[in-house]
Amino acid sequence: MNIFTVGYTQKSAEEFFTSLTHNGVKKLIDIRLNNKSQLASFANAKHLPYLLKIHNIAYEYKTEFAPTKELLKGYQDKEITWEEYEKQYNQILVDRDILIKLTISDFENAVLLCSEPTAKQCHRRLAAEYIAKHFDNANIKHL
Repeated sequence: MNIFTVGYTQKSAEEFFTSLTHNGVKKLIDIRLNNKSQLASFANAKHLPYLLKIHNIAYEYKTEFAPTKELLKGYQDKEITWEEYEKQYNQILVDRDILIKLTISDFENAVLLCSEPTAKQCHRRLAAEYIAKHFDNANIKHL
């Protein structure tokens, strides 16, 4: 099973959608805390579902994978380190018991979306790693 992750910043719409289609993505799972920002351009929740539909990619918005406002703000304001953010975010996933209603097929050829240009310091990487730990044969690929 492939679990992909992608960020939309520093990518054109062409680069973004080409990457998804070339990798066989069938579903985009939006895990952003705020998906309505005008700064999100083509990835704004107002436009993204339509653009994905054109590419035969389903859209889902799963806020249970988003960090809390407090956690995100603490990291953005440099009140906590990335290591502390990782620890707290992983605990949020455990506390929310997010995988209780989900199966491996929910993530088959799906991509987790966030805004960061790379997965290195982004919660989408942490979410993908959490999912992969719970399902056998899960491969993570960051687009």
